[in-house]
Amino acid sequence: MQESQGQPVPGQPEVRSRRWNISLVWIVPILALLVGASLVVRNWMQEGPVISISFRTGDGLVAQKTPVKYRSVVIGGVTSVELADDRNSVVVKVQLNKDAQSFASEGARFWVVRPRIGAGGVSGIDTLLSGSFIGADAGQSGGPQNRFTGLETPPPITYGEKGKRFVLTARDLGSLDIGSSIYYRKIPVGQVVSYALREDGRGVDVDIFVNAPYDAFVTHDSRFWNASGIDVKVGADGVKINTESLSALLVGGLAFGTPAFAEQAELAADQQRFRLFADREAALAPPSGRSRHLRLRFEQALRGLSVGAPVEFMGVPFGKVTAIQLDYDEQKQTFPVMVDAVVFPQRLGPVQAKMLKARDPDSDDETATRQLIGSFVEHGLRAQARSGNLITGQMYIALDFYPDAAKVAFDSSPGPLRIPTIPGSLERVQEQLQGLVDRLRELPLERIASGLDNNLSELQRSLKQFNSQTLPGVTRTLDDIRKTVNTANSAISENSPQRERLGETLDELDRMSRSVRDLTDYLGRHPESLIRGKPKGVDADNLQP
Repeated sequence: MQESQGQPVPGQPEVRSRRWNISLVWIVPILALLVGASLVVRNWMQEGPVISISFRTGDGLVAQKTPVKYRSVVIGGVTSVELADDRNSVVVKVQLNKDAQSFASEGARFWVVRPRIGAGGVSGIDTLLSGSFIGADAGQSGGPQNRFTGLETPPPITYGEKGKRFVLTARDLGSLDIGSSIYYRKIPVGQVVSYALREDGRGVDVDIFVNAPYDAFVTHDSRFWNASGIDVKVGADGVKINTESLSALLVGGLAFGTPAFAEQAELAADQQRFRLFADREAALAPPSGRSRHLRLRFEQALRGLSVGAPVEFMGVPFGKVTAIQLDYDEQKQTFPVMVDAVVFPQRLGPVQAKMLKARDPDSDDETATRQLIGSFVEHGLRAQARSGNLITGQMYIALDFYPDAAKVAFDSSPGPLRIPTIPGSLERVQEQLQGLVDRLRELPLERIASGLDNNLSELQRSLKQFNSQTLPGVTRTLDDIRKTVNTANSAISENSPQRERLGETLDELDRMSRSVRDLTDYLGRHPESLIRGKPKGVDADNLQP
């Protein structure tokens, strides 16, 4: 009996096929699992290195919230903020992005960006709403590094700005600060990067950065000076007020330039050192050359003369006062004032060169200089303290020639050049007034006064006598004269016979004067008539030929 198709054979077990039926409920978790796995893989592939940054405090830093930014682009985030083992700082763990792994290298810098007010202005205002974040700047070196020390203040130069850095040496920092501007022709071209006290403690090194292309204006002959605040100088040459800009007035700044006498020099190299001058005048002053020291002795009070006062020769400034000391003269028992000064003959220009040519070629420079100064002293070279400003009372030292000055011997001993001095113009006037007072004191004023008193008494008696005796007689005489004049006026009245006789007399005198004049003219032409007599035919009334 054949087995029917599709029917199981008796005595054989039934074989059943299993079907896999997946419920739709599992599709959503599976998809979520796949998406999560892809995100994990993607996040793992995008994660960069983990670095540690040490800060002094953790102010404003929150784990899993504070980002790390470069040029306002997020390149990582803070994963944890922990206290350091020494409890003097905090360690911040930062997870960098894959594309920011170059920040885990030597030279990278990190700092906390928060609202700040400094010399460079106000920064970090946007963090008032969004919160603080960590700023970053990539290093120039390619060596890997995962531990860094964060900066407490943002660096002034970031993002690889082009330019050059220079180092300025100064006695003190003044009003400068990190971020103070640097000006060239009153245009801001850079800023102060950092400053530090020198190892010997005798000065300060100021690190500055000049942006490109302005760094091309810094040459070997460039001079830097402090342009901070208002520079007010009250001296013998008046009151001077200088300021670079309003910003420099408020937060300080520097300026640089090239002196007019400097030749075209090469560009300054990066990290080249320059001297920082106190002001523009000192920075752009002509070259000083070799210095000469003077010592002056004044027998007068020098109120108004201060250290730094100018020293002039024939009106040209070429030095300054360096010290003022009081001395004691045992012989005269006086207290002279000793003034030390330093002068730079090269500032006199061609005069100094011509004087050097006139010296003895066989003598050394020191001997020739003393011989030349001795010759000048012999011809009247003297030092005088003069008033440079009547308002402030400031004084200065003037070297000039006074041919009428008393002859003195030049002190050629080694050391500073000792130039004789003469009193100032005001002191000379005072001496003349004092001499006049002394002469007045020598006069016998009491005897003169008594004599004047006697003369006045005698004059008073004479006036009384004149008034009592002489004056009445004079009055009577004047009355008689007045009567005589009145009588004469009545005698020569218009119709009086005396007036007619007087007129006839005057006519007769006129005719006589004409005859005398004609006779004189005739005798002048015919002097022989005095001997020969009058020629015949000549009328007596017509003596002319």
